Amino acid sequence: MNFVLPVWTLWKREIVRFLRQRSRVVSVLTQPLVFWILLGAGLHGSFRPPGAAQTATYFQYLYPGIMALVLLFTAIFATISIVEDRRAGFLQGVLVAPVPRSLIVLGQALGGASLALIQGTVFLVLAPLIGIPLGPITILATLGAMLLVAFQMTGLGLIIAWRMESTQGFHAIMNLILMPLWLLSGALFPSAGASSWLGWVMSVNPVTYAMVVLRHCLYLDTPGVVADLPPLAPALLVTVLFCIATLGAATLTACRARS
Repeated sequence: MNFVLPVWTLWKREIVRFLRQRSRVVSVLTQPLVFWILLGAGLHGSFRPPGAAQTATYFQYLYPGIMALVLLFTAIFATISIVEDRRAGFLQGVLVAPVPRSLIVLGQALGGASLALIQGTVFLVLAPLIGIPLGPITILATLGAMLLVAFQMTGLGLIIAWRMESTQGFHAIMNLILMPLWLLSGALFPSAGASSWLGWVMSVNPVTYAMVVLRHCLYLDTPGVVADLPPLAPALLVTVLFCIATLGAATLTACRARS
């Protein structure tokens, strides 16, 4: 109970805050949806990913990338609450409680990842509309992949949020780090068509492997949509290790941070 109660309390607080700020759902889902419609409509006739089937569309290729963008935006909104809690004095009250900071970080990470998974699931229901069938195994596998992506994005957000004193600085750093990670993850274009130096940058980007896992899981019932994908097992291993690394780094940052 000493382990579960603080984690549960912080997780529940994130969920309750989310339910009281329902405009966050609209803001997080609307912008990626507009990106998906505009980019998909503009490039579907001139862009075909290498290894894709002749019937595959850019809407289908872009869909997992926009799903990852939904998770990324949710992570930004979830972790910015740490900066706001510090300014309001709530974080100081949490830090003086007889609870290890590792449990505080775990509760915050689970809360942010849960919110991202909820909003990602809302976006997932659009998949059949563009010809991506969702069988039971596909749904379960995709939810697991989304949880991994959400967890690593939230972990990255926590690393930054525990160092920030203002929301303006937080947004600036998040846009500088997380958006390039998403852009160079294969969400918009595959590494096969990029220049050599850009392909190298994409190969060392951990979010690239998360996108591979997400595409494999989402296309279980339609493997021909994007056939030229790296193997699942190494990508899954890198994704899990990166989730653990971000949680560890966020915990270390929280332990070193001043109240």
